[in-house]
Amino acid sequence: MICPHCLVAFSDNPTYLAVGSDVDGRWNLLIRACPECNRFILHLETDTNPSLSQEKAQIGAPFGGWFGIENPKTVMVRPKGSSRPPCPAEVPEKIKKDYLEACLVLSDSPNASAALSRRCLQHVLRDHAKVTPDNLGVEITEVKERGNLPSGIAKVIRAPQELGNIAAHPMPDTAGEIVDVEPWEAEWVLDILEMLFDYYFVQPAEAARRMNAIHTKYEEARRNV
Repeated sequence: MICPHCLVAFSDNPTYLAVGSDVDGRWNLLIRACPECNRFILHLETDTNPSLSQEKAQIGAPFGGWFGIENPKTVMVRPKGSSRPPCPAEVPEKIKKDYLEACLVLSDSPNASAALSRRCLQHVLRDHAKVTPDNLGVEITEVKERGNLPSGIAKVIRAPQELGNIAAHPMPDTAGEIVDVEPWEAEWVLDILEMLFDYYFVQPAEAARRMNAIHTKYEEARRNV
């Protein structure tokens, strides 16, 4: 995994420690230690089983110190913040602000994160893809039908239209409207944004830097003739 403290990749080998079970389900603490910065990364893992009652809840740890939970819900509790890669410096400040906030609230509220991500996506499409302003679904369709997106981006940008609760809810005129989504749906929109950031901002900036370097070398060579 990538350490959310120092952003250095390391081999993922967590220690599981059962916190216990309560009326909301069973709880594990996942403990990872980054060998680069010597900081802990802590996640809470739960099955959030509503069938447990107060009478059945037991504070304890079976299976040698941890609960075997299938398909757990996991929330990072240390550090408080996003475990996603940093936003590229080339991204405009207005777009970066919504993206960073969407990352920060992802674990606490996927619904709020998705709303911020959709609004961020709409800013990218309107301000940089130059789509005709409409609702977000129509804008995504327009940019896809132009046929000039890289194939990888063209495939995944359909997600807000076609997958899960985001697709089931009509695309609002106000892209930041709160609708119920699954955590993976909210994270998927963030993945799409990262791909668009690279395409619309990072790659053009890198191309411009290379051209400037070539131009500088050419001018130096011309002066030395």
